[in-house]
Amino acid sequence: MPSSYAAAAAGSSFRKPNRTTTATAAGSSSRKPIPTSTARPPAPLPSPAPTARPPAPTPPAVNPSAVSDSDASSYSSSSGDEADLTASDSATSSVVSAYLSVAGEGADLSKVGIFLSSAARRRSPPCLICFDPIRPSDPVWSCSSSCYAILHLPCIQSWAHQSASGAAVPCPTWGCPKCRFAYPKSQTPTSYLCFCSKTADPAPDPWILPHSCGDVCGRRLNANLDSGCEHTCLLLCHPGPCPPCPAVVPNAPCFCGAHREPRRCAHQRYSCAGKCNKRLSCGLHRCPVNCHDGPCPPCAVQGKHKCECGETLEEKLCSERVFQCKRECVGMLDCGKHRCERGCHGGKCGECPLRGRRTCPCGKKDYPKLECDAEAATCGSTCEKVLGCGRHRCPERCHRGPCDETCRLVITKSCRCGGLKKEVPCYQELTCERKCQRLRNCGRHACKRRCCAGDCPPCSETCDRKLRCGNHKCLSPCHRGACSPCPLMKTIPCACGKTCFEVPCGTEKNQKPPKCSKKCNVPRLCRHKLECRPHKCHYGACPPCKLTCGEELSCGHLCKERCHGPISPPNPEFTLKPTRKKMEKHIECTPGTPCPPCKEVVLVQCFGQHLGQERAMPCSKWRPFPCQNLCGNPLLCGNHYCTKSCHVLEVPLNQPEGDPIASISKENALAEPCEHCDLPCQRVREPPCSHRCPLPCHLSDCPPCKVLVKKPCHCGAMVHAFECVFFNNLKAKEQVKVRSCGGPCHRKLPNCPHLCSEVCHPGTCPSVDQCMKKVNVRCACNTLKQEWVCQDVLKEYRNSGRDPKEVPKSQFGVGLLACGEDCKKKVKVQDSELHLRKTQEKKSPTVEAANVPKRRKRRDRGQEVEVSKFQEVKTYVLRVLLIIFLSIIIAAGLYLLWKGIFRLSDWMNEMEEQRARQRHPRGAML
Repeated sequence: MPSSYAAAAAGSSFRKPNRTTTATAAGSSSRKPIPTSTARPPAPLPSPAPTARPPAPTPPAVNPSAVSDSDASSYSSSSGDEADLTASDSATSSVVSAYLSVAGEGADLSKVGIFLSSAARRRSPPCLICFDPIRPSDPVWSCSSSCYAILHLPCIQSWAHQSASGAAVPCPTWGCPKCRFAYPKSQTPTSYLCFCSKTADPAPDPWILPHSCGDVCGRRLNANLDSGCEHTCLLLCHPGPCPPCPAVVPNAPCFCGAHREPRRCAHQRYSCAGKCNKRLSCGLHRCPVNCHDGPCPPCAVQGKHKCECGETLEEKLCSERVFQCKRECVGMLDCGKHRCERGCHGGKCGECPLRGRRTCPCGKKDYPKLECDAEAATCGSTCEKVLGCGRHRCPERCHRGPCDETCRLVITKSCRCGGLKKEVPCYQELTCERKCQRLRNCGRHACKRRCCAGDCPPCSETCDRKLRCGNHKCLSPCHRGACSPCPLMKTIPCACGKTCFEVPCGTEKNQKPPKCSKKCNVPRLCRHKLECRPHKCHYGACPPCKLTCGEELSCGHLCKERCHGPISPPNPEFTLKPTRKKMEKHIECTPGTPCPPCKEVVLVQCFGQHLGQERAMPCSKWRPFPCQNLCGNPLLCGNHYCTKSCHVLEVPLNQPEGDPIASISKENALAEPCEHCDLPCQRVREPPCSHRCPLPCHLSDCPPCKVLVKKPCHCGAMVHAFECVFFNNLKAKEQVKVRSCGGPCHRKLPNCPHLCSEVCHPGTCPSVDQCMKKVNVRCACNTLKQEWVCQDVLKEYRNSGRDPKEVPKSQFGVGLLACGEDCKKKVKVQDSELHLRKTQEKKSPTVEAANVPKRRKRRDRGQEVEVSKFQEVKTYVLRVLLIIFLSIIIAAGLYLLWKGIFRLSDWMNEMEEQRARQRHPRGAML
């Protein structure tokens, strides 16, 4: 460490300035913006140590627009002298005095200067989480990554807890609300520390900066270990970033190492602007690029180079001189029997891969004395090589060539989500079509992937929720918990732009433009510009001149209106967010216009000579005018009146001679005819209907309505088409009768499986609960059977507590009868008969002959009687005649069926034609 830097670090202990200086500093912390032109010259900084030192130089003024938006201190005023540290209080000058003693003039304090200036004036920005102002006594936390934002300690603790534990999967990190820098969960702030993190719970002291301990900062100036800088910050505990290292390195080498010069430690890595001249990776050429950081680029020297086999010569870059051509190597291997199958390569082709130990294709049988040109025979056993699936082995016999890549063994597989199990071939992947309904890590959107294994990807949607500032939307990926605060800043300037300050986005709604003490630079253009009082800088138009115009009119009167001479273009209105335009107040005389004409009052009548419509007008505007009333003259249709505005009437044909209005109309050139009635007929038809009369406005009665009206029948089986006049002339009962189709209703009854048997009727079916159809009612074992009326069956179901609608149609009526003794006897009789048959089969043949039924006995007796020839012929003839008779009957039935089908088809065609005529009577008439 240089001796000067060490001495400055040793003698930079903090000392409180005197009371007088501090009082001045406290008075300078007003929130009123300071204009640039009125800034006083900077005062010299007091020395923090008793040793004699030169006065601290003034750092150059900083343009606030060049400061990054991530600077928390950009909330401070943006006037031209805001970054001047010497213009602030003595507490700020004491912070930077030790650094300036080492760095000298021209030190780069632009970044930290704005933070110090803001802190010295007690102008900390509001907390970006709660938007409340940060007071000097509030415990705070400062981001140490890049933005150095100052936030309330409880707010950032709540923010870190929500960020780390609010997601579906606990996150090990949490991000800064402004710069989004990721901090590990272990770095969640637990206590109130000063800016340099040396003192816990620093007490508020008016002699030092808020939230500062007043000791030397001591933080490492360059966190990069490869930079070679090991110096620490000499400023007193301060907000914002530490300044660049001011120590001097006497022999700092450039990037290429050819040049050395003394440089600041923060800028000790530099380029000498000469040629790099380092040896490139090719080992033949040197780097032609200027002195640069990092490795040298590949050699770009062009040349002709041979491939590895030496057969092809191509022009290549030096960095690409080693390449392979597309030719195949045709050299012989060491065995002298096989050729090399490799591509372009250097050196010898190598040994024959078929020499040495030879085995059968499956590797189970060895052939130790087999030549390389002889083909190894198969062993005949099972191959048993592991297939591509990695779980099964090849079931074929020892064979040459590769095994089948697709394992066709059928196994039971589960899909990725576990919702489907199926037997499929081993090579086939099993996936189902079910979409994953798990919520992604954002907690708002579902995964929606097909057959998801549970590892749902992060949500790819944009959050797009409105930030708390109310002006922008969150552009981060969809996430849980609250969105990060808006990182943008809003500048609130005055009209001339010389006084302004910045606030975080969202806090500008309650801000007002700064009050600028400068005079308005907009000159007046009216004739009273020397008499009007000057005013200060402002938004919008300049206040109008309140003096009287006083110019003489052409009629000899003086203009008594307020000054309406020309004015300069107004400044834009102060708006931070587009709002609805307010209604401007009505001004009699618009500025920038000539004097209005004379306003002497004169009574003038309208064109139509309406009584009581005389109007008082200025003398300069005396002329006939149309009044606000309508013309009111009857039109030719006789139903309406002229709706034109007041106009001069033409003399109608039936106007009597000598009429005063007629004489006026003939002499007036502005006479125009009344309008022609183009309205449609608006009369109500008789009988009333919803269709309008197609004729234009007329005096006679409207023609009957011939519009076709479609009305469905009551059961919905067909649609009727009626003429509107015919249907409306019918009474209500006749309309109901006409709308009936005449067929059965055929609507299904709601409580039983039967259809309505009534003729097409309106409303609900009358036999809903009074169905008289007969239903076969049985017991549970289907032994007993009775015929009941359907309504009795419904009552029985309701009495038993069952809903008839839930009974299937095939089971309707089953189980309503109770099984009696007959059911049990029948079961016993069947069992006894079965037992008797089994016992009879075990008896002897003689006993069985005694128990032969009567029919069998008669049949056996008939076989014993002899039949004559005549009876045999007679029987044969009767059988033949019976067969012929049956054939004739079948032929006649088929013929009659064929004729009936044709007649039925003709009848159906006639019915369709009749229905078509009823639906389209006009087409039938044509």
